Amino acid sequence: MNRQAQAAVMFLLGAALLHAGSTDLYLRYVKAGLQPLLLASGAVLILTALATVWYERGRSRRRAAAGGSEGHEGDTHGHPEPRISWLLLLPLLALILIAPPALGSYSALRSGTALQKPYALGPLPSGDPAPLSVVDYASRAAYGHGRSLHGRTVRVTGFLALDHSGAPYLVRMALNCCAADAQPVKIALTGSLPPVLRPDAWLEVTGGYTPRLTHDPVNNGPVPYLKVTSAKPVPVPSDPYDETWNN
Repeated sequence: MNRQAQAAVMFLLGAALLHAGSTDLYLRYVKAGLQPLLLASGAVLILTALATVWYERGRSRRRAAAGGSEGHEGDTHGHPEPRISWLLLLPLLALILIAPPALGSYSALRSGTALQKPYALGPLPSGDPAPLSVVDYASRAAYGHGRSLHGRTVRVTGFLALDHSGAPYLVRMALNCCAADAQPVKIALTGSLPPVLRPDAWLEVTGGYTPRLTHDPVNNGPVPYLKVTSAKPVPVPSDPYDETWNN
């Protein structure tokens, strides 16, 4: 792989990062807040590739003008790049051709809940039902003892996970940085549930607070219950992960 080929790979990688960062594809890999850095990285790679091509062409013209073909051959044959370097194209092709599915119930049930005690709990959003994330509801129910939830109806969206006994959980995978460090936050469901529950199906559930609480068998973390009054299937959201747990 010579300098021109290296520049081509760098250009393609930068273009792939720009493509991922300008669409929802990047949300499969990193949290939404990293989009500007992803776009900047793609732009830097493209500019570096173009600068490399410009420099190599200028050097070739200078060598030709100086009659330095002999030296050029020495550079080319004296320091050959290993062919294995072409394997750098594999992650590039994977990024372009394969969008990994979001982590689901399999990962959620094998990891303990990542719910953390919040620094503070703000007022409940307006509306009836009040829209809450899985993390927000779980934090208010487990650590706020439901004080802000009393007398209110809430709406929460997540995917289903069923434990070995068939007990249903509404889950959202929370990110610190990227999908590699995603951890689940879980809400146990009770009340009026659909007759057929399918793992990894996305549901929008409406209901209210119940003081019932259980603990995650993996790490003994708190898992609050939500008493469901209605539930309906929804499409997988463009951003399947939840970033609010460490805000």
